Amino acid sequence: MTQTNVSKPMPNDSLKPEQARPLPPEAVRILPLGGLGEIGLNMMVIEANGSLLIIDCGLMFPEAFMLGIDLVIPDISAIADRSDDVVGIVLTHGHEDHIGALPFLLEALGFPPVFGTALTLGLLGNKLEEHHLTSRGECHVVKVREPITVGPFAVEFFRAAHSIVDGCGLAIQTPAGLIVHTGDFKLDPTPVDDQPTDLGRLATLGEEGVLLLMADSTNVECPGTTLSERTVGEALNSLLPRCSGKILVSTFSSNIHRIQQVINAAILANRKVLVSGRSMVKNIAIAGQLGYLEVSDDILIDLHEMRQLPRHRVLILTTGSQGEPLSALSRIAMNDHKQISIEPGDTVILSSKFIPGNERAITHLINHLYRRGAEVHYETTSEIHVSGHASQDELKTVLSLIKPRYFVPVHGEYRHLVKHAQLAREMGVAADQAIVLENGQPLALSDNGHHLEPRVESGRVFIDGKGVGDVGEMELRDRRHLSNHGLVIVFLALNRNSGKIVSGPDVITRGFIPEEEHHPLLEEARNLICAMLQEHSPAAMTDWEELRVEVRKTLRRLFNKKMDRRPLILPLIMEL
Repeated sequence: MTQTNVSKPMPNDSLKPEQARPLPPEAVRILPLGGLGEIGLNMMVIEANGSLLIIDCGLMFPEAFMLGIDLVIPDISAIADRSDDVVGIVLTHGHEDHIGALPFLLEALGFPPVFGTALTLGLLGNKLEEHHLTSRGECHVVKVREPITVGPFAVEFFRAAHSIVDGCGLAIQTPAGLIVHTGDFKLDPTPVDDQPTDLGRLATLGEEGVLLLMADSTNVECPGTTLSERTVGEALNSLLPRCSGKILVSTFSSNIHRIQQVINAAILANRKVLVSGRSMVKNIAIAGQLGYLEVSDDILIDLHEMRQLPRHRVLILTTGSQGEPLSALSRIAMNDHKQISIEPGDTVILSSKFIPGNERAITHLINHLYRRGAEVHYETTSEIHVSGHASQDELKTVLSLIKPRYFVPVHGEYRHLVKHAQLAREMGVAADQAIVLENGQPLALSDNGHHLEPRVESGRVFIDGKGVGDVGEMELRDRRHLSNHGLVIVFLALNRNSGKIVSGPDVITRGFIPEEEHHPLLEEARNLICAMLQEHSPAAMTDWEELRVEVRKTLRRLFNKKMDRRPLILPLIMEL
């Protein structure tokens, strides 16, 4: 698989890698393959007695420099030849960055059994169906506080409040001791579903003795506590009655709590709800079937019914809060949607966080919505979004309850991990036992101590269309080069025996310069190629690649001198 792996200094000077050695029966190894030093791609492997237990298997949406890439998934090369050792995959919750890579990696992992709560597996099942994998592997619905046996591991799911229904943390009993993984969480005292994070169970686990705590680091830089999800409902209840035209609310289709609060606010404001967007329609259906969403049929309307209602009676619930170009909201903002349009006086509510890397697309979306005459409410202007991740005081509470011997921060950029480790040391974890890991860095733990092991292969696999891993750094580099500088193609036909030009050279450009406006420059390029061919006899060359290199050098010098530009130069040489 194609992968990228940037070597960095070891995060703990006192903890240097030791030579890899067999894992003793009383020891455990943790191996992060994604989610450390980044937001997304969450995947953690725990090994004991030769068996591998995987926690989450998530994807990442492409960053701006990943031109043309649709999705990014973890590189599992380090365990690719050990599929028979994978005893199971446990899923903390149903967000894309925790379950999204499974349809692409299940086969490579040997279709091990997958364990998760009802909604998590409901969302996963929808993805597996799209990839025609529903008949492969096993999915087992678990209940919180009811331990299950997975190979040599005893796994207990406990409730973790988050921005999605049915979120859980994990208590994993291993031969080396108890490992606690918080999953994504916050200590919301008033969650919409009245299912707060199970602090009582965390306290009990702490009293039993925890070898290792792995905890969510996303909001470690935020002081205090994270606001309750119910504050969003209060803000919506206050805002909607003040709106005179149509209301469009965009949020993540997996945020069932948020969707429920939007529907409740619409009912209070005497508005009917139109659901737009394929993922939104599917997730609402799944959540409704499982009993996680309460919405009566008389509240939901279709496009025909919407047209019969006055604007002040309509609320449209849609996707596209991140400015995705093909989303329903983006097409509406560009006036490119066949059924839905924005009119002056309408209101748009973006009820989600600006995900890092999407800011430009989101502000572009907001600008176009304002051009249509809409009033737009978003994270920085209204209280219509709260985070699903714990802030500093909540992280301290968990550390004080768990009292772990070892601490490894997870789920965050590198600075988040470092700051979370510092917080753990302030809360009493020994300095050398609060360990900042990176993807591909194994850590072995036992009652006798701990040590880092040599790094293993890790990184990112790019998905482009139907191709998985066939686009790598070289292809991305060429795409960036093309997008920045354009393309110059040189067509040339030569007589192999004499080296004389049979046809050409023809110089064609795309995205570099307008050919009709720069005819003298292109004519000079042709003349220089002819002069170079006289100097370097093609007949004497043993490989056409030598000639291609010389063509590139000749034109690169010309374009750099005349235009200060560096297009991608592609010589096409034919032998006649």
